[in-house]
Amino acid sequence: MSLELSPAHGAVLGVVAAAAVIHNGWMAFKVGQARKKYNVAYPALYAPAGHKNEKEFNCIQRGMQNSLENLPTFYTLLLTAGYKYPVSASVAGAVYLLGRILYFQGYSTGDPKGRYRGGFGHFGEFGLLGMVIRWSVELLAPAFKA
Repeated sequence: MSLELSPAHGAVLGVVAAAAVIHNGWMAFKVGQARKKYNVAYPALYAPAGHKNEKEFNCIQRGMQNSLENLPTFYTLLLTAGYKYPVSASVAGAVYLLGRILYFQGYSTGDPKGRYRGGFGHFGEFGLLGMVIRWSVELLAPAFKA
């Protein structure tokens, strides 16, 4: 079996790169800024209980942490769906990432409910999941024909 790629697969790789920049670059930079602003030193992951800016800092940190927790699933779905459906997967991946940006920005306000602004990003995630399920059914279907 050979790996066949088309120019459209470049868009999938572009979304992978954008995700790395957003999660490991921009969000990490914002958390670093918040550490300095709210005086939360390493190695503490979160502001300690009773810290005067505990909620503000912890919302920013949690916004990034949640995004990182979901990144392996996103990458797996994006790359799997992207092999079979590169254009659709790229669009779905971009929707997911835009949702993650708004999720993080909303959470970073210090009001945890602000994270709901990015909820539409799940449409991109579920779209990727649907593509993977569809492809798996297509691959399995011949096994069930008798």
